[in-house]
Amino acid sequence: MNRIEEAMHACRLCPRMCGADRLHGKIGYCGEKAAIVAARAALHRWEEPCISGTGGSGTVFLSGCTLRCVFCQNREIAAGHSGREISLDRLAEIFLELQEKGAHNINLVTPTHYSVCLAEALKKARTNGLTIPVIYNTSGYERPEILREMEPYIDIYMPDFKYIDTETAAKYSHAADYFEVAKAALAEMVHQQPQPIWDENGMLTKGVLVRHLVLPGHTGESIRILQYLHEIYGESIILSIMNQYTPLEGVELPREISRKLTRGEYKRVVNAACRMGITQAYIQEGETAKESFIPPFSGEGL
Repeated sequence: MNRIEEAMHACRLCPRMCGADRLHGKIGYCGEKAAIVAARAALHRWEEPCISGTGGSGTVFLSGCTLRCVFCQNREIAAGHSGREISLDRLAEIFLELQEKGAHNINLVTPTHYSVCLAEALKKARTNGLTIPVIYNTSGYERPEILREMEPYIDIYMPDFKYIDTETAAKYSHAADYFEVAKAALAEMVHQQPQPIWDENGMLTKGVLVRHLVLPGHTGESIRILQYLHEIYGESIILSIMNQYTPLEGVELPREISRKLTRGEYKRVVNAACRMGITQAYIQEGETAKESFIPPFSGEGL
């Protein structure tokens, strides 16, 4: 039994450790079987400047998710309602095609539950000429043991750091253990990539970029998260403080997060970050809380 078969036979790839026999057609907590399912593979220009650059990030949106975020912007694919099954060989080809199109990097979105498969596809692609950096774009809800298996293949980790409070994590993502899990996962990521490295054009080639989405009515928690990250990691990570929270039409949400973030709320968090002495951070300006920023999951590039 090879590593993929072993992992999928009784799946323990994510912190849910559901044990589903995905290899033989059972569906894991992630909503997926063993086969890789993706919804889009294309140049993406809506990431941070050091990721998207001028040519775009070669982004592969994978279907399924190990969290259950009530406000998920990509719920169409996170819930497994959209996507196309692709083989390991085809995925390796896609990586090379994105590189040929001028992608600055390969950006694996929601990779957790496919990690062992992605490692094999990346190995094949590198054998055939893949040279650009690879990004592990994750919710932050990861097992350090699995991240260690990914170390030879990943240049940039781009995790979310969503919550510090157990109650918030349980209510909005059905993951009461989120903070403890994400804390351990981030420690492993920084261990692997201890300092950001940029090329001559200002593109990130190695490192850890941590994203935090500010939720309406939760600025206090956001400030505590930034304080934690700054105290523990300082300038060894890049921060991205995001204001693009978007309550999607037709999705029933808890009342306190059923609205957009106000400018005042976001300004409060950014000002707090400045007072902490955080200097290596991206902030968002203008109207980013729009559904138009969500790409079409049409199967492009697959």
